[in-house]
Amino acid sequence: MKNTRIIKVIYAILLFLCLVPTMPYGYFQLIRFLGLMLFGYLAYVSFRAGNERNAFIYLGLAILFQPFIKIALGRVIWNIVDVIVGVWLLVQKNDK
Repeated sequence: MKNTRIIKVIYAILLFLCLVPTMPYGYFQLIRFLGLMLFGYLAYVSFRAGNERNAFIYLGLAILFQPFIKIALGRVIWNIVDVIVGVWLLVQKNDK
């Protein structure tokens, strides 16, 4: 898949929805699982495109968001991470 822009925008919106204080815990688990899959895929696409810097960034994000061994950062820090990653996904150019 050459165009990952729509996927990035949708996931960024999902990350911004993490800021809503009434979201159930299951939503955050879903976000973590989707993040693992998305960032793993984006790391693969970036690596195949020869963009190793982005591939390592995506790989790091996949590890950060993975749901199996949870990284407990606290709600406030996770909100900051969600906003930073969401904005980064929106401004990031597509790997070709």
